Amino acid sequence: MTASTWAAVLGSPIVHSLSPALHRAAYLTLGLDWRYEAFDVPKQEFSATLARLCADPGLRGLSVTMPLKELALAAANDATAIALKTRAANTMIVGHGRLHADNTDPAGIIWALERAGLKRPVQQAGIVGAGATARSTVAALAQLGTRSIQVVARRPEAIADLALVAASFGVEVVPHSWEDPAEVLAAPVVVSTVPATVADVLSDVVSGTPGFLLDVVYVPWPTRLAQAWADHGGAVASGLEMLVGQAGRQVELMTGCAAPMEEMLAAGLAAQR
Repeated sequence: MTASTWAAVLGSPIVHSLSPALHRAAYLTLGLDWRYEAFDVPKQEFSATLARLCADPGLRGLSVTMPLKELALAAANDATAIALKTRAANTMIVGHGRLHADNTDPAGIIWALERAGLKRPVQQAGIVGAGATARSTVAALAQLGTRSIQVVARRPEAIADLALVAASFGVEVVPHSWEDPAEVLAAPVVVSTVPATVADVLSDVVSGTPGFLLDVVYVPWPTRLAQAWADHGGAVASGLEMLVGQAGRQVELMTGCAAPMEEMLAAGLAAQR
């Protein structure tokens, strides 16, 4: 590859994104003379920006973050089944005049949980929240062997929508009200997909000996929920590890090389200091 080969992350706001640090660390470790850029792109500017960037023959791929994941999926020429089922794309592979969409968030969730010591299969699990990240979590848990998921969220209609996504993966969703989260938190694997300020109230419900928790937040860290989980002896994975996991899969898709995951994680930790 030449120095003109590159990739980028699109989103808004983008100034605090760790993607540049992660991808650049991967390129350095792999000995690739690639560059990785970050562009702040509001939703209304996505189409024009995408067309401009893709006109550069050196572009190999794009990472896509909020609020552009649904737009990225719609703009692609084709997409993976996971991207279609989760209704979001965080990755666009550029080549031969076409855009291929993927969603590597499920891979990131799996990597974070397995790095924390989780073993397959996972028969039952719990999810806090029912938005876009919860859809990716369903996809990840389905790959881990889960067939039943306890879900707690503030909006019942969001759980109903998530249940439709889960059904496409052959997974049952059992809904719980926000006022009754105990059964969800008692699942052997729990993924919290909501902001720390929302999940704080759940920290008082953690009891006994909890199983595995992935809290997708990474700033501030630890969250109150993650700290309560660890204090009770549970295993905890952070949103940074999920971020590294999904970025590692992006590196593989864009470069064709195995991602140096530990070097990427070290770069993410260093960037947070």
